[in-house]
Amino acid sequence: MKNIFQLLIVLFVSVSCNAQKQPNVIIIYGDDVGYGDVGAYGSELIPTPNIDKLAANGLRFTDGHCSAATCTPSRYSMLTGVYAFRNGLSVLPPNAPLSISTDAFTLPSLFKSAGYHTAVIGKWHLGLGAEGVETDWNGEVKPGPLEIGFDSAFLLPSTNDRVPSVYLENYKVVNLSANDPLYVAKKKANLKVDGNTEYPDGTVNPEAMTYYMNTGRGHNNTVINGIGRMGYMSGGKSALWNDEGMTDVFVKRAKNYIKQHKDEPFFLYYAAQDIHVPRAPHKRFQGKTKLGYRGDAMVQFDWSVGEIMKTLEAQGLLENTIVIFSSDNGPVYDDGYNDGTTIMQSYGEIDRGHDASGKYRGGKYQIYEGGTRVPFIVSWPSQIKPGVSDALVNQVDFIASFAQLLNQNIPNGNASDSRSSINAFLGKDTKGHSYTIEEALRRIAIRKGNWKYIIGPTKNNKNAKPELYNLETDPGEQNNIIRFHPDLVKELDEQLQNIINKS
Repeated sequence: MKNIFQLLIVLFVSVSCNAQKQPNVIIIYGDDVGYGDVGAYGSELIPTPNIDKLAANGLRFTDGHCSAATCTPSRYSMLTGVYAFRNGLSVLPPNAPLSISTDAFTLPSLFKSAGYHTAVIGKWHLGLGAEGVETDWNGEVKPGPLEIGFDSAFLLPSTNDRVPSVYLENYKVVNLSANDPLYVAKKKANLKVDGNTEYPDGTVNPEAMTYYMNTGRGHNNTVINGIGRMGYMSGGKSALWNDEGMTDVFVKRAKNYIKQHKDEPFFLYYAAQDIHVPRAPHKRFQGKTKLGYRGDAMVQFDWSVGEIMKTLEAQGLLENTIVIFSSDNGPVYDDGYNDGTTIMQSYGEIDRGHDASGKYRGGKYQIYEGGTRVPFIVSWPSQIKPGVSDALVNQVDFIASFAQLLNQNIPNGNASDSRSSINAFLGKDTKGHSYTIEEALRRIAIRKGNWKYIIGPTKNNKNAKPELYNLETDPGEQNNIIRFHPDLVKELDEQLQNIINKS
């Protein structure tokens, strides 16, 4: 009997160890990282050994897209499976309410329904609080990530060029003192000051902006850590972040999260602030490239990817973890901060050997390929054979793809624009979808194979002209050939209009 009992124990342990548990999933999301900013995609002046290693061990997509050329819309679409233009969503201002309905079935909701623990760490910029209600930064800041499927959240509430310049953990501002209450407003006239800390106004005291020589495009309101921000805040001095230490804070949180949840399936959305403005890489990364703070911040971001991957390996989780590396939109250079990038651009950054969009036209804010065609790497060592894929894929399809992988149902009326690309993500489908949609500041385009049609005049952009490109012969979108293909234009316009008008 003793021998039989021992045999049963051995068999039980063997079956348990060999059983394929649900894969962990980590989305590492860069901010304004262009197609050409990664070594595996052609960058020569920005060393990215950790991202390159991820690409070499996974599947590197050459035609992978975010759904929009700006951050809030692309993040919204990725998490909801719905195109942001359906709700008129654009880049959110400081103190904007939560943009995702608390009734929506989201990407984290999907993982929760499959038994996962879910977390978001990093930049949020999808709004916090209820519509029509002033956000109480001194109490509980909600609704937010926890109301749309995340179990835990450690956030940069908006973005690093906007107030408030504090971290938010779940519902509470981290290290906030009750003696110095925090208030946030879009306009200075609406800002409350109750004897709490007041910060310089860059429009009145530009000399307070000491980190950069000067700023523009609205980045000169409240000055925090010598950097002008969009919007106004008062109070919360004890809770202020350190710009140069931000990546270290997020990476430490991510590593601890992985260690704490190593014994259960987890979904981690790691939303880096690198390489968004204002770029303030840690001093140990400053000067690592010849491209100023933008290049240095990309090296810092690559380091963070390496730290996450090393943690997975140390915890024995690497083989059965799906890691997706991508970006929220294409690249942008100075974008309101004189951090050295403006000089490089003025003298021809391309001439210096680095074009952040690679061979593609445009970048952030623009409807051309450089706006949405971004680095897109999927790694799952136990299941995905390393290689390069030309399949057409889009982040809006994450929900439907993981629903199929995990055998989960999406409730009717949710994720209506998401279509499964799981076979493409696993390397079993080399073509991907026959079409995808791209958006940039209310301009919308359809990609169908190598054809790209950009819609003409709309209610929001009456001066726009329709455009047609053949990306096979003209990947840089230099020759608008719309007048030569009237039948194709009619076909693509009808298909695009039907998608736009889809209820």
